[in-house]
Amino acid sequence: MKCIGIIPARYASSRFPGKPLIDLSGKTMIQRVYEGAAKSSILSEVIVATDDQRIFDEVERFGGKVMMTSADHRTGTDRCGEVAKQMEADVVINIQGDEPLIDFRQLDQLLEAFQDESVQIATLGIADVSEEDKQNPNRIKLVLNHQNDALYFSRSSVPNEHHAKQEDRENFPFFRHIGVYAYRKKALLELVNLEPTDLEKIESLEQLRWMYYGYSIRVVETDIETPNIDVPEDVEKVRAFL
Repeated sequence: MKCIGIIPARYASSRFPGKPLIDLSGKTMIQRVYEGAAKSSILSEVIVATDDQRIFDEVERFGGKVMMTSADHRTGTDRCGEVAKQMEADVVINIQGDEPLIDFRQLDQLLEAFQDESVQIATLGIADVSEEDKQNPNRIKLVLNHQNDALYFSRSSVPNEHHAKQEDRENFPFFRHIGVYAYRKKALLELVNLEPTDLEKIESLEQLRWMYYGYSIRVVETDIETPNIDVPEDVEKVRAFL
């Protein structure tokens, strides 16, 4: 089984323009993401997918592999799909370009899910969910079925605890999503052709589109979590880790 990693990276972020090129203790963020992902023992290669010449030049400078993609893509999944069409691969993993401390063990855990031939899409979840996380719309919550496939993702706290007994609330295995996705190549090329749905637009969660059209998402539990950089205020947190 050949697995490849694709890192979508665009310059024009609305909340943090130029984010992939910020300096993090002597290396750009995109270099740190690339080098972290490349430590995976399962990935055959890692490719940055960008629409910006500055990012393209930076990846070439540090010796990484990079491909120029369309500026019209709405999501990182779409950008991954363009690259995947041109690559020989069985499984593609979409690695977030704002995860400079990405831990290769997370990637390997996720890719191991594809030893099960029924798995078409997989992602990560963590059981560390605080009361603050439940109320934070930027922390995505999810619930699972008995096979560890996702039943639903939400920015709201799910399941709703309003009518629950105290013991049920305490015993329920709440889960939080970690946004790394892997797909069989065939499934990825199907996903990029799906029309957006109202449910997806309301929650602003792309994976709800896939589920709406009948795709299952296997959730792999991890206990590894690293901070990402979403807004400028996050930079110092990551520098502290470094």
